[in-house]
Amino acid sequence: MNARRKTSRGLAAVLFSASLSLVCGTAVGGENRKPLDALEQPARLSEKAGSSLLTAITVAGQRLVAVGERGVILLSDDHGAHWRQARSVPSSVALTAVRFVSAESGWAVGHGGVVLHSRDGGESWTRQLDGRQAAAIEQAAADAEGSTETPTRRQRDAARMVAEGPDKPFLDVHFHDAQRGLVVGAYGLAFATADGGQTWTSLLGRIDNPRARHLYHIAVDGPNLLISGEQGTLLRSTDGGQSFAALRIDYPGTLFGALLANDRSMLVFGLRGNAFRSSDQGTSWQKVDFGLPVTLTAGTRLRDGRLVVVDETGRVMLSRNAGAAFTALSTAKINAATGVVETADGGLLVSTQRGPVRLPAEVLGSEQKK
Repeated sequence: MNARRKTSRGLAAVLFSASLSLVCGTAVGGENRKPLDALEQPARLSEKAGSSLLTAITVAGQRLVAVGERGVILLSDDHGAHWRQARSVPSSVALTAVRFVSAESGWAVGHGGVVLHSRDGGESWTRQLDGRQAAAIEQAAADAEGSTETPTRRQRDAARMVAEGPDKPFLDVHFHDAQRGLVVGAYGLAFATADGGQTWTSLLGRIDNPRARHLYHIAVDGPNLLISGEQGTLLRSTDGGQSFAALRIDYPGTLFGALLANDRSMLVFGLRGNAFRSSDQGTSWQKVDFGLPVTLTAGTRLRDGRLVVVDETGRVMLSRNAGAAFTALSTAKINAATGVVETADGGLLVSTQRGPVRLPAEVLGSEQKK
């Protein structure tokens, strides 16, 4: 546990440069503040926020919301042409993921076990959970099912989590609606809420992840969820996250993302260009060729069902056949890509190591010839 703890500070960096593979010894952006300090310190407004390291992006109605280092949250109301910084963010930890369920209501997660909530489309945020509270919740859950005489492994791990403080990040968040959601992260952390984030429960006892591998991403299609993670970890739920079962895949590397296609096939991807597709709900997997041994960092399903995946070199790749094959789009040079969404006007917005990049709708018809 101690050896792995030393790598946790690099988890946010993985989201824009996964080849670092959790070996960074400092926080993203060279930040060396203690997690507790950053949790309590509000994000600063900066003229350079628009070119800062971003880790994720999402859509909130017609608005785009991107998150990144030092609590930076950027907003755009013109499909990514112009950006401004959110006026009130209570923590300056690196943020790793963001999702909205409506134009107004959304959540962001990040280092220090922080969960932030916005009720006004990302203009302002409040803190709903942090690593100290999460540790206490997990300890209570572990004690409730454990022993008062001989502590179980879960009880020992929970006690260690409390002692170590808020040093473990959440890496993704999903809400089904304004009330029901879940967050996942490093060392198998997983928590759920049924009241919009007012209270949280630990899912560690309900997820088949006995080695506490990092959980990076939640892919969703209706009641179907697929969590991808460290060392080939795949966890599937068909009941909206009430229960999860592990899927077997013959791949020992890290999977940073997943997409669920319209035909119910599943695509997972990660380190060094490794990607796999299943058309039988995870019973068998076939390798998908992305052409280069370059880490695949994020993806999205477009409104018409096509799939888009981006990588750490800034390539943007499109599939017209539910992920069976991809071709690269012709774009200007993009920095390391960390996230991608479809904009309301049919274009793409890519979050990168140096800010957001807008790609017009015409790009989606610009596949490079092999």
